[in-house]
Amino acid sequence: MTEGKRHIVYEKKQRVATVILNRPKSLNALNTDLLTELLDSLQDAETDSKVQAIVITGAGDKAFCAGADIEELLEKSPLEASEWSQWVQGILTHLEKQKKPVIAKINGFCLGGGLELAMACDFRIATEKAIFGQPEINLAIIPGGGGTQRLTRLIGKTKAMEMLMTGDHIAAEEAFRLSLVNRIVPADELDAAVDVFIKRLLTKSTVTLAIIKDAVNRGIEMDLEHALQYEAKCFGDALATEDARKGLKAFLVKQKSPKV
Repeated sequence: MTEGKRHIVYEKKQRVATVILNRPKSLNALNTDLLTELLDSLQDAETDSKVQAIVITGAGDKAFCAGADIEELLEKSPLEASEWSQWVQGILTHLEKQKKPVIAKINGFCLGGGLELAMACDFRIATEKAIFGQPEINLAIIPGGGGTQRLTRLIGKTKAMEMLMTGDHIAAEEAFRLSLVNRIVPADELDAAVDVFIKRLLTKSTVTLAIIKDAVNRGIEMDLEHALQYEAKCFGDALATEDARKGLKAFLVKQKSPKV
């Protein structure tokens, strides 16, 4: 599945699509070619009915992704930089709106654009040695892939402002405390931890998982009144599915079965 791809390794196995950022010598830095291949892989996973979950990780053991390719950024005019930022934001928004659950498997540095990529995923599972940050201020620039917005929504304005304005890195334990990641595990347990988590998701209704994602992602942008109205609509959509009918009937049968 990696034909024609130079910066991405893309694999599909047992209902899971895995996207590996494959620029280990540059700590998997994001450039235009890699992002184009990433979008192509995401679109393939989205349209493949056999794929029920997506994993994104980085090649090597040093970095998930250490940010954008600085050499490429230096070549851009202010207008080109703004257009590139909007293009990257579009890719990460596409990722965020994927109907299928997306897990970031974080195996090292997760900085700048790398953290922006991870934050667009639904879940983040990291090693205990992973390092997180938005260090763009140290280069006198700001995040351009959604970092100022998603980081604030995930961990709150106070800590987000501190990370954005100081450029300080935080350790995995701090990221977990801030709910920036779902789990932290020893490096040699990362693969197993992600596999176990995915297996749990694969037991759930794919249609209902997509409805949950939609309800949460849209609702968070609304005021509470309209978000609750949208949840009610999604509740009706979920109840109308064949999976819900089967699940509810199975529950009733179990409840009525005689206790031994």
